[in-house]
Amino acid sequence: MRKEYDFRNAKRGPVVPSKGKTRITIMLDNEIIEAFRARAEAQGTGYQTAINAALRSALDKDDVPLTVRTLRQVLRQELHAADHQPQ
Repeated sequence: MRKEYDFRNAKRGPVVPSKGKTRITIMLDNEIIEAFRARAEAQGTGYQTAINAALRSALDKDDVPLTVRTLRQVLRQELHAADHQPQ
């Protein structure tokens, strides 16, 4: 190892930047992390990749087009709830 290094042009952060990704700090329940670690190990991927995929899947569900079947189901639920409201 050298006795002296020149860090004048050094930058903090990852050596290789990740395009399209941002490093964050997030607090998750221990059970959630362990479940994702186990799932990721079984799939041969990283647990952070598995969490990212689950979050992406949850977002994609919101983009599903509204169908007549779904609309009827929601209306039935709302009408049923309205019928059972105390007056």
